Amino acid sequence: MSSAAPVIALLGFGEAGSAFGRDLLRRGVTVRVYDPKVVAERPAVATDSEADAARGADLVLSVNSAHDAPGALASGIPGVEPHAAWADMNTASPKAKQQLAATAREHGIPFADIAIMAPVPGKGWSVPMLVSGSAAEPVANMLRELGARIDVQPGQAGAAAQRKLLRSVFFKGLAAAVYEALEAGRAAGCEQWLHDHLVEERQ
Repeated sequence: MSSAAPVIALLGFGEAGSAFGRDLLRRGVTVRVYDPKVVAERPAVATDSEADAARGADLVLSVNSAHDAPGALASGIPGVEPHAAWADMNTASPKAKQQLAATAREHGIPFADIAIMAPVPGKGWSVPMLVSGSAAEPVANMLRELGARIDVQPGQAGAAAQRKLLRSVFFKGLAAAVYEALEAGRAAGCEQWLHDHLVEERQ
């Protein structure tokens, strides 16, 4: 992958993809976009297909959905440059990431499994990320040069996705516990006190 004047393909230009695209454009990156439902406006480069978006790109970021990820990879493969890598950023299972990596490997394409570790809105490109897979190191190095907060998780594709799922179990449980506590506080007539106490404990 080239470190000078990078070209990045974004497959998916929804909430996360468009936020990434805006931030990357501000950093001087050439952003090639394909989304069947959204037409990207300049200075992003709108393309007609996954393969078209991948042509000329140093890195392809698949930011669509876990359901669409296999089809996006299959459609994009013909356009992937010999020096480029494919990074899947979708919220998919570790097994699904391993299957994507196997498909990429069959076509000689370095693959990275990127897990987005927090909500993208409000953070954009500065959202914390975790990456694993055969292309983890070079992809992380490229994205760090563009200001990304990304750590390498040793191991095959799926390792980053696994850590994200484990983290999600904890935070969903925590959110449920807080909700139940506030419901009980409301019934007891001291919801605001409990809310303020929880906020203080968090700090």
